[in-house]
Amino acid sequence: MFIRFQMKNYLILIPARAGSQRLPGKNMRQLGDKPLVGHSLAYAQDNGFSNMVVTSNDARVLEYAKEVGVEVIKRPDALAGNEEPVVTALQHAVDQLQKKYDAVILLQPTNPLRPEGLLNEAVSVFEQEGCDSLMTVSRNEHKLGTISNNRFIPYNYKMGQRSQDLEPLYFENGLLYIFKTELLNQGKLLGENNYPLIVDHPFAEIDIDTEADFKKAELYLKYYTN
Repeated sequence: MFIRFQMKNYLILIPARAGSQRLPGKNMRQLGDKPLVGHSLAYAQDNGFSNMVVTSNDARVLEYAKEVGVEVIKRPDALAGNEEPVVTALQHAVDQLQKKYDAVILLQPTNPLRPEGLLNEAVSVFEQEGCDSLMTVSRNEHKLGTISNNRFIPYNYKMGQRSQDLEPLYFENGLLYIFKTELLNQGKLLGENNYPLIVDHPFAEIDIDTEADFKKAELYLKYYTN
């Protein structure tokens, strides 16, 4: 059953550039029964969203998206370099569209595994809170510190402190982002009124940049979805 939202004008954007240096061709690499980028597309479709656009400079990604019925926008190579922020590709994609949208949902292919009800929950919270943007975060469970002059200096704990007594700190897990389109027009993804939606699920650990990350995703896909 799909939730009926007050703000119906959502656009799902999936950026999938070519040229990954650490894991070449990763967006079209097969993860389970579909390529990496296909998991984000299927996730949005399974949650009842139809306004989707893939922006990419990878011909294989664009062809795959069209085959599964998703609109595509050719991402200029000038906006697809290793140092180029994703916001410029998103701005370009929105500028190419005829229709105007109230808010954008960003699904990154490098985070292919997401809890089943997360997307609808996130949109509901976004509307209920009346925020400008929303991002997903997860609790840090590690004892962190810095190293100076070959000495480890604790940052979020005192030596000997139990892990369960750590001060609650959270990390941006990248599972999804929602932001008003007006923020994108300002070159931003996150606004001052930004809601951190806490996700307590193993899928929040998956962010694929290396071969080891990909192998971990394969294990999680098999273990947590079967």
